[in-house]
Amino acid sequence: MQRESMEVDVVIVGAGPAGLATAIRLKQLQPDASICVLEKGAEVGAHILSGAIMDPRAMDELLPDWQKALNTADGPAATPVSSDQFMFLSEQGSMGLPHWMLPACFANHGNFILSLGDLVRWLGQQAEALGVDIFAGFAATEVLYDDNGAVKGVATGDMGRLHDGSEGPSFQPGMELHARYTVFAEGCRGQLGKQIEERFNLREHSDPQVYGLGIKEVWEIAPDKHVPGKVTHTAGWPLDNCTYGGSWMYHYGERMLSIGFVVGLNYRNPYLSPYEEFQRFKQHPAIRPLLEGGKRLSYGARAITAGGLQALPKLAFPGGVLIGDDAGFLNASRIKGSHAAIKSGMLAAESLAAALANGRAQDELNEYAEAFKNSWLHDELHRARNFKPLMSKGLWLGSLLFGIDQTLLRGHAPWTLKLKPDHTQLLPAAQCTPIDYPKPDGIVSFDRLSSVFLSNTNHAEDQPCHLTLRDAGVPVQVNLATYAGPEQRYCPAGVYEFVADETATTPGAQRLQINAQNCVHCKTCDIKDPTQNIVWVAPQGGEGPIYQGM
Repeated sequence: MQRESMEVDVVIVGAGPAGLATAIRLKQLQPDASICVLEKGAEVGAHILSGAIMDPRAMDELLPDWQKALNTADGPAATPVSSDQFMFLSEQGSMGLPHWMLPACFANHGNFILSLGDLVRWLGQQAEALGVDIFAGFAATEVLYDDNGAVKGVATGDMGRLHDGSEGPSFQPGMELHARYTVFAEGCRGQLGKQIEERFNLREHSDPQVYGLGIKEVWEIAPDKHVPGKVTHTAGWPLDNCTYGGSWMYHYGERMLSIGFVVGLNYRNPYLSPYEEFQRFKQHPAIRPLLEGGKRLSYGARAITAGGLQALPKLAFPGGVLIGDDAGFLNASRIKGSHAAIKSGMLAAESLAAALANGRAQDELNEYAEAFKNSWLHDELHRARNFKPLMSKGLWLGSLLFGIDQTLLRGHAPWTLKLKPDHTQLLPAAQCTPIDYPKPDGIVSFDRLSSVFLSNTNHAEDQPCHLTLRDAGVPVQVNLATYAGPEQRYCPAGVYEFVADETATTPGAQRLQINAQNCVHCKTCDIKDPTQNIVWVAPQGGEGPIYQGM
């Protein structure tokens, strides 16, 4: 079958906060522009997961009256932050820090606790009301180039292929979308964004991007334990001093609690499991009572970019731009990225509008990068640029040094520290101590499969595996032999497991089994695999998790 094609002014890959902000702002400036947004999730917001505390600054600029829609029948629910708390945890105790000891970037006064997925669904409605075409359930899987090598659009993936790649009875070829400009807003570790960075050498003058894995649950807790607007963050136990990470607990809505745990993916011990660390965290004496008597409603996980300013690639290239987490616009020190994603989308849209008005196409929008350098977003990321490098020095020393950086130097130190790629940081298993994790109790801690069930993830089994291996022998010959098979621990969805190889002649031989149907699209495997042998690609459009209220 021949692929059909469609011509538009701008195609946007990803209906997250960055992609939709681009579409809305561009329509505000160029109402007649034809804009198409592709979303791989079954619906807008299906793959969106965040803490989330929203800094409203960018939203106030994009849609000045947006707060009037909060908590209405048609708008997203939101709870203003009422109090901030930060605790250091030991195995059995906790110590709260007074506010005067916390850097100003940790403050949340004036921010809102909400479901980013619900906000994105509402943004999708605002974009469609302006005339934006949004196609959910269509995964962009291929970048298209013109004869000069510039990006001229994308193609969506085929539907209905069988496990061996052949065309099944319901096969439908993908569709090509040709555009004057293409905006890549896929979120963290975007499949096409990676290809673009490599093709145009966008990281020539950038540090490698680094990441964290965020794992989240939504609970309905007992009324007497719910404090609307209360925000709590913790650091310390159960992680050791050398491993970056921490938790959040946000009280919002009617008895709702967003609780989650972030582990920096530069951790060293291959026996560490971020999922199990989260379950162990919930057993802490200061945390468990909050959850007892409550009900777990949903679960999800996703990687987040954490490198900051020095890890941003070049933003523009012939025919397109990178925005949001596809580029790495997240302030790790504030544990916030949605406001940065929205602002980056607005800056891109303003450059796109000027280009369209001037009849330009497929050239390089360098004015987008210049606009970013002159924005408040650049100032914010510049002040926070040393956070992740400093925290890699250990919890206590890193916290002290970052406190000095923010309070005495106000983020304007005359140096910018370097970053190292996460996949190079694992030590051989022989140099590390295995971690004995407790079994889940089914009350506040749970196994992976029951958690994945709450994510509503689904993949057709008889399709090509979207978790691809460059070399099928590496998982056993290198990862298992040297690193004790870390993929079976860093995946928060139980996708990877080593099982007996019945076809081998060697006694006790094992093979890697990939349970792709469990995948929640967090992309941790693509990031943390020590040999970079695992490559995540989008499955058929519409598959994966369907998050509600996340």
